[in-house]
Amino acid sequence: PRERSNWIIHMHYVQQAYDECLKLIEEQLKLYNGLCEYPIYVKALIKRQRGEIQDSLQLFQAATCLNPNNINNLKQVGRSLYLLGKHKAALDVYKEAMRLNEDDWEIWHNQGLCYMYLKQYDKSTDCFKQANSIQQHDVTYIQLGKVYTLQEDFRTAVEVYLEALEFSPDNPEMLTTVGLLYLRLGENYRAFDFLGNSLTHDPKNPKTILAAGSIIQDHSDMDVALVKYRVAAVATPNSAQLWNNIGMCFFGKQRYVAAIACLKRALYLDPFEWIISYNLGLVHLNTGQYASAFHFFSSSINLKPDFPSSYMYLAITLSRLDDFENACSAYEKAIEMEDDHLFELNFAITLCNNDELEKAKQHFARFEAIYGKLDEETRNSDPEIAEQRQALASLLR
Repeated sequence: PRERSNWIIHMHYVQQAYDECLKLIEEQLKLYNGLCEYPIYVKALIKRQRGEIQDSLQLFQAATCLNPNNINNLKQVGRSLYLLGKHKAALDVYKEAMRLNEDDWEIWHNQGLCYMYLKQYDKSTDCFKQANSIQQHDVTYIQLGKVYTLQEDFRTAVEVYLEALEFSPDNPEMLTTVGLLYLRLGENYRAFDFLGNSLTHDPKNPKTILAAGSIIQDHSDMDVALVKYRVAAVATPNSAQLWNNIGMCFFGKQRYVAAIACLKRALYLDPFEWIISYNLGLVHLNTGQYASAFHFFSSSINLKPDFPSSYMYLAITLSRLDDFENACSAYEKAIEMEDDHLFELNFAITLCNNDELEKAKQHFARFEAIYGKLDEETRNSDPEIAEQRQALASLLR
């Protein structure tokens, strides 16, 4: 019978001995004039694994022609179409497969993926929920959470992942994702709990280390953050975000040459990441290299024109380069975008330094109004602001 060699084909396939497997498949296809379903099916799987997706699609279609009632053939045709980016065609195939079995979680899951890429998010969530109601899988929860994240509904995404963690509490990918979402929601302590938990299961995951390190860095514990980043650097030496964070750790330790070296490496790896240029601007401003600072702040603004702090630091740089007029324009742009006490204070200082005392008084009054509304903790977080405030107040009396 035609099926007598199927077990050997299967054995070679699961052992990943693909060349021997293909050799045997070709013999079988020659022997039976290409009319044997399982060898064609396995050949298609191998082709797909090797990246020859178009060839695999044609083979899966051939297998479907030989046995149109085999749901696995249809599912694989749908999968190949999905991988080729033909999402609508894939959905048609999955709907055909639904006629053979409505209670197959995989069909619902794959339909959800197709709808997600077609940006039909409501249909996508319905499909993922239906897949989970048939059989719960981590991969479905991850994709369902991803759909909510794409819609910026972070709270619902967190609820989805927390539900998944009830029956799969040791999944490091899920723990990291929840941690990152809490980070986005500004709940750093909860984020750190989940990221720490993830690191106990997968201590070398660069994504988790980067997120945990950034929280540690925010709490000014640069040395501990650098120890974490050293582990991540082994796994992902070409991560721009990683080198950006390492650079800012050195900046926090006032090791400016090391900071610039790391940030320049980050910029080389990802020249279109605005925050790297912004950070390079900060370091150069701190070291008194105003022309370089101007270059990096301008670059950062070109990449992300809606970040007001960039305009404030650009204004400070311009005032240090004695370009008072453009410095004022940059301050005005920053203030137009956001009411921030720092913007008003720095603008008042620049105006005072250039003998524009009346205007300086107006902006200092605005600074006082905004500063007065801040809570005690925020006011005490930067002692330099209090010093500058006192010095400016005495000058403007």
